[in-house]
Order: sequence, then structure tokens, then C-alpha cells
Amino acid sequence: MTNEPANSAVPAAPTLLTATTAPTQDAYRGRMYINGAWTESQDGTRFERHSPAHGHVVSTFPEATGADVEAAIKAADAAFRQGPWPKLKGVERARILLAVADGIKARVDKMSLLESLETGKPLSQARGEVSGCIDLWQYAAGLARTTSGDAYDSLGDDMLGIVLRQPIGVVGLITPWNFPLWILSQKLPFALAAGCTCIVKPSELTSSTTVMLMEVLEEAGVPAGVVNVVTGKGPTVGQPLAEHPAIDMLSFTGSTRVGSMLGGLATKNLKKIALELGGKNPQIVFPDCDWDAMVDAVVFGVYFNAGECCNSGSRVLVHESIAERFAQAVVERARQVPVGDPLHPDCKVGAIVSENQLSEILGNISKGVDAGARLRLGGKRYDAKGLYLEPTIISDVTPNMGIARDEIFGPVLVIIPFSDTQQAIDIANDTAYGLSAAVWSSDINTCLTVARGVDAGTVWVNTFLDGYPELPFGGFKSSGVGRELGKQAVEDYTETKTIQLHIGERKNWWLPRPVA
Repeated sequence: MTNEPANSAVPAAPTLLTATTAPTQDAYRGRMYINGAWTESQDGTRFERHSPAHGHVVSTFPEATGADVEAAIKAADAAFRQGPWPKLKGVERARILLAVADGIKARVDKMSLLESLETGKPLSQARGEVSGCIDLWQYAAGLARTTSGDAYDSLGDDMLGIVLRQPIGVVGLITPWNFPLWILSQKLPFALAAGCTCIVKPSELTSSTTVMLMEVLEEAGVPAGVVNVVTGKGPTVGQPLAEHPAIDMLSFTGSTRVGSMLGGLATKNLKKIALELGGKNPQIVFPDCDWDAMVDAVVFGVYFNAGECCNSGSRVLVHESIAERFAQAVVERARQVPVGDPLHPDCKVGAIVSENQLSEILGNISKGVDAGARLRLGGKRYDAKGLYLEPTIISDVTPNMGIARDEIFGPVLVIIPFSDTQQAIDIANDTAYGLSAAVWSSDINTCLTVARGVDAGTVWVNTFLDGYPELPFGGFKSSGVGRELGKQAVEDYTETKTIQLHIGERKNWWLPRPVA
């Protein structure tokens, strides 16, 4: 275990909550779904997932072999080249997507419990996440009916130009452990709406809700081969999806390191890629902000999902005139956040997903303190069963420190002072990432200046972490390539084709002169 920083002056972190009842359900036994059939791996190997909060086995899955992956790719390719799905009317695909939304609605409780147990997130949050996926599938169903091409009747009397949008083909979808069903629902329904076929590789840490979703898709009438789910490790399952020539597009959400590697493999055979990667997202706080709303949003932004969120508001840039007042306020608010067993009804921050992740977070905290930053709250593992970390706040951070620049992916907030608006923008942009940001001020000129100046795919003004299916999501720089959600989401899974229709008699380019 990494050495944990100690500081006798650090206030006490919240007391750890304990659930009134322990989980008693049997472990979920998942299977892969390939070409319309539920199946084990070809060598019969399975792996287990233990609850990071409770330690017991909560689910088991087949560990795919290379042959299993090849079978899934072959099924998706046949379903696209020969099957009915790409040729269905938009309204027919829409009806099936709406049926999937209804199927999720009927399984919210079961899906939420398994997601909570696998990820360690509070059950109430898991329920909100699963319920929110219903809206994503309903929105994608609408796009299945409205995605269109274009026509050009301005090319002259003898020409009509038509631009079609056709499904790109077979898509590999690789999803992470932090929001397993939500992030899959940002990808899969939009790919299906476009008419694509898919192979899904969920994280080996959180595969349950993906497999359960396949049960829903089967009941909704998705044809065999259109969606295939293959469970297992990245080198065996994820890497072949990036490299295989029959995969036309790869969509990956996860770390920038892995995304860069997979993107490099995918582009070797000119595969289209969509990457949603890391973030080091700044909230920029000015003295004239709505103080209470800002403090609440800052604490929510960094401790939501235990900070295991690419959009986490993990660094706050605060004007130097209010920096100490701000630090004291967020420490006091964070000390009141309920931390503990994700099944406790009051829990807001649950367990860290794995021992490796917890160790990495502690290592980053230690590096920050060693570099001269001041630990204001937390910084230690709870002395209890389960993978729990105290909510942590670190001040006196300078922009060149590693904790100011690197994604920590845990419940750790760093506070960085600034002197004026331009310096705040410069500090915000001085990282490899550009996923999201927020600005807090009552001056609309300040808000717009920051919103325009910050390199980020999403900028919130006087709020944080709101999201809607209608609005595109994605990042600048090392935060990724492409956008999910919004009307463009379906278009990303298409290719454009130009058709030029000549009208009437075409003039000859050249005719030889008749021989005398």
C-alpha cells in the first residue's frame, strides 16, 4: 500500500456509514451473447467480481477467448452485410429502441442493485443512473426516424445532387467501469438507430448491467447478430476489436493512456474512432458568485461517484481574494457528506472500485503533499472493511504540481488560486485535457469570456454536471475525439455518400472526325 499522508492539524473526515442489512442475494451468473445465442467461453473459463464495499462475490462471467471474439465479429459482420437491420425503416428501428427503454424501466431495481454492488457507488445514485438511461434510448429512437441526408437542386438543369447517410457498418463498443450502463447507453442506441451492428466489450469489473441489457434487447426483438456481448479482459477482447479489419468503427470510453493505444491500433487500418477519455476539469470561482450554490456544486462535483468520473470537478481555480474563505467553506461542507456502505439510504460517497485504484489515489495525494501542497481534509483510507477513502481536499496547490495537472480519478479536490480572469483561463488550459469546465460569477461578461476562452467540450455557467440527451458531449485535446449525444450522435455512426443524377442527354466529351 502507498504511504498515506499524515497531518495532525487536518480536520476529521466524515464517519463511515454502515448499512442496516448486508446483501444476501446469490451472485449473478452472466453469459456472453453471440449471434442470438447465450453462450459460455469456448474453453469454459469464468471470472468473478467481488464487491468493493463488502468483499463477497456478486457476479461471474465467461472469460472470452480469441475464438469467441472472432465469432462475435463474424456474427455482427454477417448481420450487417446480409441481415435486415441496416435496411429497416427508421420507424421500425425506433419501435425496437422504445421497447428497450420500456425493458430497462421494468428492471431498474435489479440493474441498480447489481451496479451498486459491482461499482461501489451508492444504490440511490445507481438507481438514478439506470433510470436516466431510459431517456437516452427514447431520444435515440427519435433520431432513428429523423436522421437524413441532403439534396442540391442548384447544380444546373441537367444535374441533381443527393447526399445520403448510410450506417458505417460493424462497430466495436468498449465501455468503462465507472458508469457501465450509462456510457453504453450513450453509444449503443445511437449506433443501432443509424443501422449499425455492434460488438460490446464491458469492463471486467462491471459487466452485469451490460449483460442484463442484452436480455432486454433480445426481448425487444433485436435480430440475431446485431448486438453481441463478449466479456473478458482488454488484451483478449478490446485489442482485437481495435485491430480487426471487419470492424469499421471503434468507440471507446476510458483512460487517455488506453484510448491512445487503442486509437493507434485502430487507425493502422484506417478504422473510424470515437474516444471519450480523461479530464482534469476546472471550476473557476470569482468573488461575485452565488456563494452557497457554488460551494454545494463544488462539493457535489468532486465527490459525485467518489470522484471516479471523467467529468469530475477535481480542481477549483478560486480568486486569491477569497481563497482561504473558500477552502474553509468546502472543508466544512465536505465533512458533512455521508460516506460509507453504498446500500445505506443516506450514502452519498461509496467505495472505491478496486484496490489498485485506491492505491493510485493515495499515491497521488502523497505526491501532492510531498510537493508542498497543504492537506486540508481526509487523505487516508478508512480503517474498516471495504475500499473506502476519506473525502480529501488539498490547498496551496500551484499549477505546475502533478496533482494540478494529472487526472486522479478519486474523491480528491485541489484548490489553485488565481489573480485575474486571463490568468484563470491560462491555468485552466495548462493541462493535456479539455473535457469540461465551469465558471461561477454574477457578471455575464466574465462568464462568457471564460466560457469562450477555456479549452473544453462542455462549459457550465453557474451550475455543474447537468446533462441532457439533446446536447453533445466530448472533449478537446487529450480528452478525446468525436462527440456523443445530441443529434450528431447518430451521424457519427454513418458514412456520407454523394449521388449525382444526370438529367437528359449527356454531351459527348470528344468525338473523332469522320474519315473522308
